[in-house]
Amino acid sequence: MTKQPDEWLDDVPDNQEEEDEEIIWVSKSEIKRDAEELKRLGTEMIELGKNSLDRLPLDEELRAAIELAQKIKKEGRRRQVQLIGKMLRQRDVDPIRQALDKLKNRHNQQVALFHKLEQLRDRLIEQGDDALPDILALYPQADRQQLRAMIRNAQKEKAGNKTPKASRQIFQYLRELAEEQ
Repeated sequence: MTKQPDEWLDDVPDNQEEEDEEIIWVSKSEIKRDAEELKRLGTEMIELGKNSLDRLPLDEELRAAIELAQKIKKEGRRRQVQLIGKMLRQRDVDPIRQALDKLKNRHNQQVALFHKLEQLRDRLIEQGDDALPDILALYPQADRQQLRAMIRNAQKEKAGNKTPKASRQIFQYLRELAEEQ
């Protein structure tokens, strides 16, 4: 007796059908885009300085390839970048990307912190002792008496149109408090 086409599926084991569904096909174009992205990541790492490279989670082999690429020029460098891209395909690049993002955003975070500290300083000078509780809530380790003395000096300097030495001291003190946290 010959089997009908509908019955052919009965001979395929159930787990075989599940395995076929789990296979994810990736186009050649997508593979190429991923490879180009990894080469760009490698190029970014090559352009970093030694101190920045130290902050990235790199194994010795990848680190050596990056340092070699930093010394090479022209065509040799292009081939070294391709090699680094190939090496990155065999590694988990998420921790490297996160560390690079932190390095890039570090400057932006620093600028934002300085703006915040400048606003706090200006508020302290303008409002005096009224602004102290908010500052002490932000930085509990702050010395109230020292802050009050610096605020009074800054207010006197401002009233007398003198150089803002005490104002700079307040900013420096707030910066030290922020770095302690």
